[in-house]
Amino acid sequence: RRHRPRQRRQHCAKLPFRRRLRRQLRLLGPDHHVEETPAIQQRSFWAMGSTITIVIDSDEANARSAFAGAYQTFRAYERILSRFQPHSDLNALNRCAGRGPQRVGQTLWRALQHALWMAYRSDGLVTPAVGEALHTAGYDRDFRQMAGISAADLRTPSPVPDWRLIQCDPRRRTVAIPAGMRLDLGGSAKGWTATLIARRLGRRYPTLVDAGGDIALSGPRRDGSPWPIEVADPFHPDRGLALLMLRRGGVATSGVDYRRWLHRGKWQHHLIDPRTGDPVRTDLLTATVIAPTLSLAEMAAKVILILGAESGLHWLADQPNMAGLLVHRDGQIIRTPNVDRYCWQSSMSANR
Repeated sequence: RRHRPRQRRQHCAKLPFRRRLRRQLRLLGPDHHVEETPAIQQRSFWAMGSTITIVIDSDEANARSAFAGAYQTFRAYERILSRFQPHSDLNALNRCAGRGPQRVGQTLWRALQHALWMAYRSDGLVTPAVGEALHTAGYDRDFRQMAGISAADLRTPSPVPDWRLIQCDPRRRTVAIPAGMRLDLGGSAKGWTATLIARRLGRRYPTLVDAGGDIALSGPRRDGSPWPIEVADPFHPDRGLALLMLRRGGVATSGVDYRRWLHRGKWQHHLIDPRTGDPVRTDLLTATVIAPTLSLAEMAAKVILILGAESGLHWLADQPNMAGLLVHRDGQIIRTPNVDRYCWQSSMSANR
């Protein structure tokens, strides 16, 4: 029997005059009024498996060219870094697993080095070596094309290969991956690209880049004020848990409530525990993290989900300049002591 997959809910940044919720984060005015601000310009498009929204705090007419450049960069990087593009550089490298060093292009090299750094920072819990595990779980195509996954499509999982087996030679710009390993850059590449675009556009305009709900900021808005970003309630999407006021850095939410499919009465999803090779079994529904960069926030949110509430909070307490808001499967809201410093107004409670 085939089942229609549950579509992903975007937690994306939205302007005050566009209150339609996508996933878990949305941008709202601090007074929650719905009105258009002429100085704010935004464009949205589909890339890297998500809706990408670029927001520029400028009324300059030539800001429109910045949107075109951002679009071209996202689409070009998708063609290079996507596991779902048959002729991507990433897939070319994956096909050479076990064949020794392979010279790679500059973009793939930089994206892979970024992913390996995140693997190091997470003690291997967030690793680019999960490609084969994702394929085994049935996530072998763009999620929009997953009309159903049957039992015959899925195989027995096994632990993810150690990311430290990936051999990189910076002088020759070559990469060697062992036989049986398949790389997936997924959210890492998306967050890395969003951060790059935010920094590039931020040299001229205050910029917010929303990559499927994970948000990178170039700095404060034109008047020096922070960007307001609301964290939505995964149980009640029309309600907010907290309104964040951020001037820089990034915020990301990871969850097991989207990108899932049913197999033998159990929900499979896209977040892999590398220790087992299986979709993670966790007591958390979502984890939202504020960090100095979007890449760190995205990595930390995944680590917390993999570790679970208790161990995840201990891990987060040891990370400098990070704050978190966790939603337990039973509805309990858990926040780190320092999250209030980022909130304009909080509607959070210890229990729903």
